[in-house]
Amino acid sequence: MHDGMSSAARTSSADRINIDRGLRGLSRRAAKTRWIHGIPFRLRVVRNGVERILRARSKRCQSRIARQAVPRAVCVTLLTMPATPEPVRPIALAEIRAARERIAHTIVRTPLVRLEMGPEYPEIRLKLETLQAINAYKLRGAANAVAMLSESERRRGVWTISAGNAGQGVAYAARIAGVPCTVVAIETAPAAKLDRMRALGAKLILVPYATAWKALDDRAYPGAEGTFVHPFDDHQFIAGHGTMGLEILEDAPDTAAVIASIGGGGLITGVGSALKALKPDIKIWGAEPETAAPVALSLAAGSPQAFKDWKASFVDGAGGQSVFPRMWERMKSLIDGSIVVTLEETRRAMRLMAEKTRVISEGAGALPLAAALTGKAGRGPIVAIVSGGNIDLQKFSELIST
Repeated sequence: MHDGMSSAARTSSADRINIDRGLRGLSRRAAKTRWIHGIPFRLRVVRNGVERILRARSKRCQSRIARQAVPRAVCVTLLTMPATPEPVRPIALAEIRAARERIAHTIVRTPLVRLEMGPEYPEIRLKLETLQAINAYKLRGAANAVAMLSESERRRGVWTISAGNAGQGVAYAARIAGVPCTVVAIETAPAAKLDRMRALGAKLILVPYATAWKALDDRAYPGAEGTFVHPFDDHQFIAGHGTMGLEILEDAPDTAAVIASIGGGGLITGVGSALKALKPDIKIWGAEPETAAPVALSLAAGSPQAFKDWKASFVDGAGGQSVFPRMWERMKSLIDGSIVVTLEETRRAMRLMAEKTRVISEGAGALPLAAALTGKAGRGPIVAIVSGGNIDLQKFSELIST
């Protein structure tokens, strides 16, 4: 990526600053000027408790910034303008193949494991992304996105927004690359996920779910430093996930359907892009919990919808409050439907995996198996993507015991 508005200006840090006479009325002190690398910014000015927003109109104005003492009654914060995302375009098979080469030394090629259930059930194979270094598939996209950063972006660091797995993925990839990382994390995320992000060296900013969801749309959050790596609406992130689709068809070319849980839509878009390019007649199904199923609602309406009855649940890694219009453009031509499952069906799928394969799955990771067991995706062969296993063991025990 080039060091311009499409990538470098995704987001940058907030600095305490004072301004010379280039912005009238704040300070008349002469100050050494400093360029902000051509990045547009806003100025939040608080004077005696009154806040105003000033917008830099030119690079000349931007250059009139100095790091010096702020007058007692005046507080000015530098904020970068939210970046304009690049136009939505299809994820090309060549990009997915290039991503595989790029991330080969960071990720694990995960196995397909047959789930033996008997002739009355569909033929199901589990794609065990729980075996990645962060115990979740998000490492694929994160590794590709971080690998594509320019040198100037690496110096500034990266930040992302996450319920846990994307944050771990970006933190892990950033640590390997020697890049500072900040995660705006949902405060209700499992403690195991938050602890793992901290252990990987990420700085955490804890926020409510609604705040995080809005920041995803805004692509900005005060105090988050560096280049923003969107956890699903990022072309390189999605291409990284597509590498899973290559592996599935190489290991099981007879696959008739693939089921992936849907949160933001990055997983199903990446995997679906690879699968449909290689095997156009394959079926791609989403899986959503009954408490948060905006994609099923959107498919029925033919346009991106919000899920007004959204509720938080133990399925914290899937099920959004709404479908982002940009992600709708990406996924609508790739998926054949979204199967909505109950929380009880999800719990049973978690227990079944533990009993049959000794795999510990989080709620979102068990959604595809629960969806496959409904029979709505056909008789198979079906690949159910077990997207992650980051769940507190005590919580897991409680869920499978009820």
